[in-house]
Amino acid sequence: MTVNNSGVLRKEYFIAYLKLVIHAKQVNVNEAKEYTWKHFFHQNKVKFGEATYHNFELAYKELMRINIKTERE
Repeated sequence: MTVNNSGVLRKEYFIAYLKLVIHAKQVNVNEAKEYTWKHFFHQNKVKFGEATYHNFELAYKELMRINIKTERE
């Protein structure tokens, strides 16, 4: 996925990105978050701006909520 430094990346972008990592690497949501933190953000919250990082966190929380709900069913 190509990233431009000119704008804020949305929550939906990170939902798609995390799902891609989950399926490509065969990992769970937590491992996908860690991978993204290391390889996308390079362990720097402000690399793409605080709003982008906030949207990443929102996407992670939504996937966790969906994942937990799915596991209970």
